[in-house]
Formats: sequence, C-alpha cells, structure tokens
Amino acid sequence: MKNKVLIITGGSKGIGKALANYYRKNNFKVYSLSRSVGKNLPFKQIKVNLVKDDIDIVFTSILNEINFNKVAKITLINNAGRLGEIGNLETIKRNDILNTIQLNITVPLQITSLFIEKIKSLNCAKTIINISSGAAINPYQGWSVYCTSKAAIDMMTKSIATEQEGKIAPVKCIGIRPGVVATAMQEQIRNTSKTDFEQVERFIAMYAKNQLADTKEVAKKIFKIDVENQVNSGETIALRDYS
Repeated sequence: MKNKVLIITGGSKGIGKALANYYRKNNFKVYSLSRSVGKNLPFKQIKVNLVKDDIDIVFTSILNEINFNKVAKITLINNAGRLGEIGNLETIKRNDILNTIQLNITVPLQITSLFIEKIKSLNCAKTIINISSGAAINPYQGWSVYCTSKAAIDMMTKSIATEQEGKIAPVKCIGIRPGVVATAMQEQIRNTSKTDFEQVERFIAMYAKNQLADTKEVAKKIFKIDVENQVNSGETIALRDYS
C-alpha cells in the first residue's frame, strides 16, 4: 500500500498542531519540526530550533527515513512563524527583527529548497503549502516586520510555482491565509498596548464576540484544499472563501 506523508513546521501548537493531528487522523505519516514537543501527540515530533540549529541536517534526516518508492502523496506545510515584537519599526530590537525574518522567510526557503531537491524525481502528488496572512497585503501599524515577511512568503509561493512549470513531475506550491484564529499569537496581540498597536481594540472586540476561527476547523479546510486539489499552483487564497 502506498503511503501519504506530511512534513510540517511548528506542529506542536496552534494551527500546526491541529493540522498535524488532522492529517494523521486521515492516515498520513506526519513529521513535525518544532521548538517545543507536545505530550501524547500521535505523530513524530522532532525538537529543533529552526532559527539556530542546522536545518539541513535535521530535515535531510527526516527525508532519509521516507521510502519514496511507496509514497502516493507528500505535502510540506511551512507553518512555523512569529509575529515578533509589536511597535513601530524604529522601536523594535535589531535581534528581534533578525529572528522574525529568519523564522518567517529564511527557514521556509531553506526547507523548501531541500524538499524540492529531494523529491524532484518522485512521481506522485507533491504539494507545498505556505501559511500566509492577510498582513501580507494589508499593512498594519506596529507589524512592519511581520507584514514584510508574509509578503515575501506570497512571492515565494508564486516564484516556486513559476519555476516548477514544465517540469515532468512538478511540485505544486500554494499559499493560505487562515484568517484570525484562536492561537497564542492572538493572545499576544490582545495584550499589546494601544501605543504600540493602534488596532488592538479591534482584535479584543473580535475575541469578545467569539469571532476567532477554531484551529480544528482551519485544519479541516486546509486538508480538504490540499487533498482535493482545489487551488492552482502559485495562488495564495483566503481560507474564508472556501467551505
């Protein structure tokens, strides 16, 4: 029997955890790379600091475990990310800028490069899903580094799709904007002062009105988009537009 494989970054918490659980529930072999490790999770967890550790070694070791002769579908989800410090750019510590850019842009580029190289001759369904954000297209005061990083991820999605055109066994690359989801990132936003983030009251109100999306529902929609091939390569879509 052919296997289905998911490799995901940041699979121990939030959307990543929900995705890893849902793919595993639907008979995928799941590998999660994250800084923390959750308890009693039904998938393989690799504890790694994606910013500081040697990603080439860690990611290659995962790929070497996979018997590609028995793979029917393989998906990479670049999910790990950070909002970073909130505030006008001139108030953000330089080291925090560096950490956000590395995790949100450099790590996905590096991992995706390794992924495409390793599976380029594999003749099966091959998909890369980049978790984007509405902040990629809508500037927010106080989020300049985060907005910039997510805009870069959208261009990464388009560029990879362009590079894969005409390949014998192309890798599909799509982006997804999950919307406002009940995660730790939203807690960070709500706990920010209005001085650092002018729109904080909007996010507090959304939480109070129970308007945040549930991570499990988000995971279910993303899984459906992936396995039913609902989005064209190179596109980044808003999850709210899909049922």
